[in-house]
Amino acid sequence: MLPQCLKNFNVRKCLTFITGMVECLFFAGIVLGWASLGFLFKAQGFFGSFCVNTTNTDGLQVQDCRGQDEQFSLVFTIASFLMNFLTLLNGLIFDRFGTLIARLFGLALHTGGLLMLAFATPTLSMLVYPGLSCIAVGGFMLLLTNMQVANLFGAHRSTIITVYNGAFDSSSGVFLLVKFAYESGISLKASFLFLAAGSIHHLLRTIFLFPRTTIPYPLPDNYKYGISCRRSRKTNGTVETDSKMTMDDNPPDQEELKKTVIQLRHFVFIGTLNPALERLADGDASIVSKYINAFAFTQMCGLLVAPIHGTILDRHKRKPPVPGMSEEEADLNSAIISFFLTSVLALLFSICSSIPVLPLQYFTFVMQMIDFSFLYGGMTVFVAVVFPPCHFGKLYGLITTLSAVFSLLQYACFAVVEELLDGDPLYVNIALTVLILFSFSHPLNVFLHCRKLASQRAKANTSTATKTVTVTEVESMVSLT
Repeated sequence: MLPQCLKNFNVRKCLTFITGMVECLFFAGIVLGWASLGFLFKAQGFFGSFCVNTTNTDGLQVQDCRGQDEQFSLVFTIASFLMNFLTLLNGLIFDRFGTLIARLFGLALHTGGLLMLAFATPTLSMLVYPGLSCIAVGGFMLLLTNMQVANLFGAHRSTIITVYNGAFDSSSGVFLLVKFAYESGISLKASFLFLAAGSIHHLLRTIFLFPRTTIPYPLPDNYKYGISCRRSRKTNGTVETDSKMTMDDNPPDQEELKKTVIQLRHFVFIGTLNPALERLADGDASIVSKYINAFAFTQMCGLLVAPIHGTILDRHKRKPPVPGMSEEEADLNSAIISFFLTSVLALLFSICSSIPVLPLQYFTFVMQMIDFSFLYGGMTVFVAVVFPPCHFGKLYGLITTLSAVFSLLQYACFAVVEELLDGDPLYVNIALTVLILFSFSHPLNVFLHCRKLASQRAKANTSTATKTVTVTEVESMVSLT
């Protein structure tokens, strides 16, 4: 008779997935909603000391707040940089010490960051810097540890990974809800304290719905996890199969290039959205607020796009397997379309954002949301299917860390726009659009790699068939003799 915890494995698995969705959707990626929160902080006078009085061309005294906008851009630049740069450290912690230590570390950062924002005031504006950075780094650790949940779902593994990444993108809408709450009379301090209290939920998940180490793939027979179950056999979560590539077989250089390039475009867009909208709206705060709300609503739809992306990645698993083709090769073949679409969507998004037409930005918001969901989901699946699970945290962190170094250029882009181009981002947008073209090298590289594998498989099959025919002929001759 099976033990009770094994009977309830499917219930525990579904509960792990659902609570993980809550965690990713309402907590992990809230830093991406900076446009909504930055609008509120600016209205409250955060970094107001950087505004100076100046005289315009008509000889009138006006307030120049470009220095304030620069501070808001710098806050997001530093937070997004650290979120990505420290992912390598997060990955090493996750691979070396397991889920429990990694999640406790992430929870401490995330909760501490929310408390800093709760007690930040216009006179303590500098608290925003460490507060947002801790939320970003801690939130990404929550996402990293949640993606292993996909290992519990076998054939739907890629879909689960993309859904979690879509939920991470959609959590940017939380700061929009904070904005609405503030406009309804609820203080920012109360909202941030409420979010900080969510760490109780995260802690309970860590104790009851995760193993101390990691969730292996493929799952061993009779695998159990959680505080109430003991494993039927020892496992450290590093199951490897011969079909997995080694780091030398297919280094993630092309994936790194694509993600630095495309991520830079997204972060420049998010970090400069408020001043860009102010320029297009001629400084009308009500119009800017309307577009900021529209952008946040659009980002929340990332969760709706993610299952479509996952279906593209998992579509081969609904078909009979090709004789001789490994699971990894089949995964890569399915991913080619995803990688190509990511680059195409990034190009469309960059072109639209470069056109200084205010109503067109609604379409830009949609393109940004879809491409951002494809970017992170596709990158995660690529690392998960190509390399052994024991290297997932390190390689995922390596790619993200290298992209973080490149993303530092977003502040340089903002400085060029404000200081040299008088606030007009047109030429910077054109340069970034041209840079996006380099991202097409990744799907091309994977396509050529898959063709090489198919050619090798065909030669092997031909050789095997020839040997079979030769053996048959020899047996026939011996029989006749």
